[in-house]
Amino acid sequence: MDLSIIILNYNTRQLTLDCLQSVYSSITKFSYEVIIIDNHSKDDSVQHFQQQYPMATLIANEDNVGFSRANNQGIRIAQGRYILLLNSDTIVEPDTLDIMIRFMDEQPNVGASGCKVVLPDGSLDKACRRGFPTPSASFYYAFGFSKLFPNNPRFNQYQLGYLSSDESYPIDCLVGAFMLVRREAIDQVGMLDEEFFMYGEDIDWCYRIKEAGWQIYYYAETKITHYKGASSRRKPYKIIYEFHRAMYLFHRKHYRKKYAILTNGLVYIGIFVKFMMSLVKNKMLRKG
Repeated sequence: MDLSIIILNYNTRQLTLDCLQSVYSSITKFSYEVIIIDNHSKDDSVQHFQQQYPMATLIANEDNVGFSRANNQGIRIAQGRYILLLNSDTIVEPDTLDIMIRFMDEQPNVGASGCKVVLPDGSLDKACRRGFPTPSASFYYAFGFSKLFPNNPRFNQYQLGYLSSDESYPIDCLVGAFMLVRREAIDQVGMLDEEFFMYGEDIDWCYRIKEAGWQIYYYAETKITHYKGASSRRKPYKIIYEFHRAMYLFHRKHYRKKYAILTNGLVYIGIFVKFMMSLVKNKMLRKG
């Protein structure tokens, strides 16, 4: 088996069906399998998947176990040389899988790669090629310096806005919406860290893969469309909490020992302040 495609579904039945249709319409000579993990959806997703795509492997969880743990369930039974994490709210182009597998076969030093990810309006999903969220990168991003100086590498360490999205190059981290990972890299660094519930696990995985000596690559020769955030719109508080919790977990895990106590303290305070500001903003928007 060349490729194992893992798709996590949580109350996104129609989007997942559309995603599956785009996958099974792919034009490729490579062999692939599809593994669907349902995180205890409240709609009738499971029945539809069983009826319309019986060729896919389906795991129906009795609880919402989160992004990392659910994907790890798929990775454990996957048979492919490559593992693709693919969001349920995405549409792949007919040649996307073929192009990406060929690229990985030609680049044995690349541990994980991602293609161009665009939003429905055609604009770039900026999360598809990022730098690591170091304290300085996070500060410039959180306080708007990256928007004020979009072409300055110093202020755009995180979203890499100074680089062309139409060119291909090594980067620090990809987005879990489309993340193609070499089996050997997973065997070396392990699976997703299940302490991350639904954010940050992709950055953490890329960090570990890169630390192990593999390249992380943004390959712009093909694309997917991402209908972003579809499975998380109903629980805004949970999303805000998990997003900021992931920031804290990542810094504690990878940067705490690299920086002074004062820097760490400022980072944690900054995360808390941003969390409170996000809560206030969300409450105001809901009232409005």
